[in-house]
Amino acid sequence: MAKPAFKDAPLRSEIEDLAKQQDHHTVACWAAECAARVLYIFEKKTEDLRARDAINAGRGWIRGEIAMVDARKAAFAAHAAAREANNVAASAASRAAGHAAATAHVKEHAVHAAMYAVKAIFYNCPIEEQERRVLEERTWQYQNLLGGCNEHGERTS
Repeated sequence: MAKPAFKDAPLRSEIEDLAKQQDHHTVACWAAECAARVLYIFEKKTEDLRARDAINAGRGWIRGEIAMVDARKAAFAAHAAAREANNVAASAASRAAGHAAATAHVKEHAVHAAMYAVKAIFYNCPIEEQERRVLEERTWQYQNLLGGCNEHGERTS
């Protein structure tokens, strides 16, 4: 059976517009949280740690503990893990982690982390739940885009 075509929620444009208005660290923190929310989808299919490492690298960059180039290397590794995944939902979850880490390099990667997180949810749930679950996740993303990070590089709101 062919995979269903991904259908995003109407909030996508609003999220992209709001993300453009935020500072680099805010969107990096938000991207890491978006990816962390779907990490379980990747990790239930594999013992590969590259997606988790990418999220941790993004958070490490936010805290000033690692250089941007190291976060970027972790992003590349998570994308390689996504290519190796044998499951479309797991692949999307690892791509979310990769883009979250890549946000340290380029702020605009944050919206891609959020989009891949939504794709992971879409492909991980039954067809009859896809539209509702995508809307719920996009609503969470929109509501949590504002705010800051704590000392661990995690959202405070």
